[in-house]
Parts: sequence; C-alpha cells; structure tokens
Amino acid sequence: MISEIILIIILSLIQGLTEFLPISSSAHLLLPNLLFGTKDLGLSFDVATHAGTLVAVIMYFKEEIKRMIKSFFTSSKEFTEDRSLAVLLIVATIPIVMAGLASSDIIQQRLFTLNSIALMNIIFAFILYLAYKISPKTKDIMQLTLFAAIFIGFFQIFALIPGASRSGTAITAGLLLGLSMKEASKFSFMLGIPTILGALVFLTIDIASASVSINLLHLIIGFVISSIIAFLTIKYFLLFVEKIGVAPFIVYRLALGLILIII
Repeated sequence: MISEIILIIILSLIQGLTEFLPISSSAHLLLPNLLFGTKDLGLSFDVATHAGTLVAVIMYFKEEIKRMIKSFFTSSKEFTEDRSLAVLLIVATIPIVMAGLASSDIIQQRLFTLNSIALMNIIFAFILYLAYKISPKTKDIMQLTLFAAIFIGFFQIFALIPGASRSGTAITAGLLLGLSMKEASKFSFMLGIPTILGALVFLTIDIASASVSINLLHLIIGFVISSIIAFLTIKYFLLFVEKIGVAPFIVYRLALGLILIII
C-alpha cells in the first residue's frame, strides 16, 4: 500500500504534469485508485491541486492577462487584439460550463472503468493524430473567429469524459481550424484559466455543502508541487512543441490504452 504522503506527492506531480499536456489529467489521477486501490484524498485536495495549476497558468500568461483585462477599460486600438482574444476565450468556455452543469449528476456517479478510460485514450489519440496530419498549421490565435471559438468550446466538452483530455481536445480543435501546434497549445493553455476556475468553483460548492476534513499540510504540498510542475510543463511544452509535434503523446496514449486493456 502506498503511504499517504507518497500518494499526495504522486498525485500532485500527475496533476501538474498532465493538466496542460494532451494526455488526460483526469484519467491519470484515477489510475492509482483503480490500479492499486489507493484512497481518495478528497475534494479539498482536488481544490488545492487545481488551484496550483490555475496559479501556474496565470503566472505564465500574466502579461497577456493584464492586457486583456485592461482592454475592457480602454478604447485604445492598441488593445484591440487583446480584447478580441479575451472574448474568444470567454466564448470558448461557455459550452463546457453549460455541459458540466447539465451533466454534473452523471459525472459524480463516476460511471467509468479502466477499459472505458483506455478506449477514450486510444480514440482521442487517433483524432489528435488525424487533426495534426490534415491541419495546414499556418494560422495564429488572432485569426480565430467567434465561430472557431465556439467550435473549440464544443469540442472541449469531450474532456468531461475521463481519458479524453481537456488540453488534448482543445489542441485538436485548434489544429482542425488550421492553427499551428504552438498557437493551438497556447490557446488551450489560456482556455484552461476560466475552465479550471469554473471547476474550482464547483468543487468549492461541493465542499461547502458537505462535511469535509482538511489536512492543511497535505493541501500545501499538493498546491506547491502542482503549481511548480504545471508552470514548468507549460514553459517547456511551448518551447519545444513545434519540434516534437504530437507523436510522443499519441504513442504514449496508445500504449497506455493498450496496457490498461491488457491488465
């Protein structure tokens, strides 16, 4: 049996590493319990690690965020693109928020198995591969339209299925719209800000309506580790994504899916 402190470190590393990679953070966070019978660390720990990844992405894109916020309080043409980007992110967030609210009862029932997680990994690995192959990969974020933002938002709904990957679905949709791999990834990461924030709100509401025990040390460890790892993941993924492409992630997801089916 894995000791509690080691489990906390492992899950914090997983959350920080996988939240922004196209390999499904939710699926990986479920694996220790499904494979080894480890205990659920509870909603408060989920809040701590999600807060860590949220802080990481906000810190990485802090200059862009400052400009987007400022754009709503000035009529200067200097901030026109920043205002447009903010609107695109808001529009792209709406579908998954609505879908999450509509299916919250089903999600909480956790009607999934190792086989379903494995299958989703394989299916969405192939979809990502096809999107990468057919995409011209020539557009940047500012060439996205409102329709494109809506398309990305609806495609991101698949992330509610364990094994699909929030960042993976957003990157796939971006590629299908012709974005370069780096631009699709950047939009996906920034889209994570309102999406993760929304998840935090729902988790906090769940905590407020339930009797939840809190271990402050565990929460601090989860927050610190997930935030540091998430920040480094974003930084180095964006630095090397054009060179590495999607092949390593597709191979990994296919291998993970096959292994889960076999065991």
